[in-house]
Amino acid sequence: MDYFFLFIGSVILILALMIFMKFKKMQARTPQKDNNLRTQKNESGGIEFVRCPLCSTPLAKNEDMFSRIYRPMNTPDQRMTVHGCPHCYPRPEPGVRRTCPVCGKEVPLEGELIARLFNRTEGKKHVMITGCSVCYRGRG
Repeated sequence: MDYFFLFIGSVILILALMIFMKFKKMQARTPQKDNNLRTQKNESGGIEFVRCPLCSTPLAKNEDMFSRIYRPMNTPDQRMTVHGCPHCYPRPEPGVRRTCPVCGKEVPLEGELIARLFNRTEGKKHVMITGCSVCYRGRG
């Protein structure tokens, strides 16, 4: 009789261990709930992901845009060019398309977005995209 309870206890222990291991495997397989993605508040007060203006890929907290700001630095309005994010510049990842948010055309790899950077006295800076190197070429 003692061997019977020992056998049943061993079976239950093995089953519990198997269920625990399966649960741990499933937990490791499920992606993180976007904890490492950068977020910002939109105009309506909701939370949205910070996305690359060229390829619309959500940016992680440790990823930065490749851009260039032109002088003079002390003005409230500066010219700026945006080359892309680590997903689309200097070499796009497979399946990533670089599209201009103004004209909708594909921006070549050597192309860029032309933008204006507004240095506000209070709060965050604001960037307004005015076109890409393809559609902005004819404008002054």
